[in-house]
Amino acid sequence: MTTDTGGRDAGHLVLLCFDGSDDAAVAIAQAAELLAPRRAVVLTVWEPVAVWEPYDPATILSAPVSKLLSRALGVDEISAELAEEKVRQGVALAGSAGFAAQGRVAHGKAWRAICDVADEVHAATIVLGARGLSQVGSLLLGSVSSAVLGHARRPVLVVPHHGDDR
Repeated sequence: MTTDTGGRDAGHLVLLCFDGSDDAAVAIAQAAELLAPRRAVVLTVWEPVAVWEPYDPATILSAPVSKLLSRALGVDEISAELAEEKVRQGVALAGSAGFAAQGRVAHGKAWRAICDVADEVHAATIVLGARGLSQVGSLLLGSVSSAVLGHARRPVLVVPHHGDDR
């Protein structure tokens, strides 16, 4: 015999990706309309300087110097602290939207960490907001949502950007 718990403990966990942006907050709100109430893991990913890759030809020469300076200034430690703050904000947003949420911080390439954590927690769905970058901007900066769509082994809900034109 099973008991209906309103979906919160039904094993259909949602991975809510949150980077502190308005787009990520909107994605959580939209996901709540479609998927809540249920359990959720709010994931914030920070990228250590060691995995930064220069995509812009102008930064190829300065990248090694940037990495050395970032170590001296403690950029990775600051990034990790900021990620902890962001994940707390994301958990609060998810909770107020109707999810039974817990937070998690990962580090590495964002798309890879998202896919890895989704597999690890057996997420039924991955939710993330799209930044609304132009095609050129996505090419130069990379698109986390596009990479997750291409690599995830589970359904992905990408909430499109509806703000000002960029």
